[in-house]
Amino acid sequence: MYPHFFLVSPNTQEVTNIKRKSESKRKGEGILNEDIRAREVMVIAEDGEQLGVKPKNEAINLAYDRDLDLVVVAPNAKPPVAKFMDYNKYRYEQQKKAREAKKKQNVMQLKELRLSPKIEKHDFDTKLKQGRKFLESGDKLKLSIRFRGREMAHTDQGRKVLLDFADKCKDIGDVESRPKQDGRTMIMTLTPKKDK
Repeated sequence: MYPHFFLVSPNTQEVTNIKRKSESKRKGEGILNEDIRAREVMVIAEDGEQLGVKPKNEAINLAYDRDLDLVVVAPNAKPPVAKFMDYNKYRYEQQKKAREAKKKQNVMQLKELRLSPKIEKHDFDTKLKQGRKFLESGDKLKLSIRFRGREMAHTDQGRKVLLDFADKCKDIGDVESRPKQDGRTMIMTLTPKKDK
């Protein structure tokens, strides 16, 4: 069994072009320079000026004369539209914009806390502090109580614990779903207030 295949070619530039082509496809990057397959491209200068339709090799040489890359920006056009640009700088700016957009995106996670129908005051306060921290950081909070054995006869006590928890978080969170019985478990969901 052979895990790797090697291309043997007398022209080393051909080998590097094949390598670069496969790398650019793998990373989802744009088509640039020698990787362009079209014979002719509509060329746009770095300042936005249209230079017209040119053969691919001539356009690449013009780009190299300006120390820039020829990058296809509209591959589906006839002929494809290519622009002179510093591709590494362009890629860096695109990644920077993507990071900024990701920072601004509010990702809400669902955090879960398990309580008990016979929870002691100190344990309740600890869980309350933790739940408030989740709500303040913008996460949803799922509260659950598991009833064991004879506790099933006192589900009202579990409901009281959940409602008490919601009451103590009403300044930072809203009840999304009231306490619901699901088999031996009672569940309630809180969401952070919109203005927080």
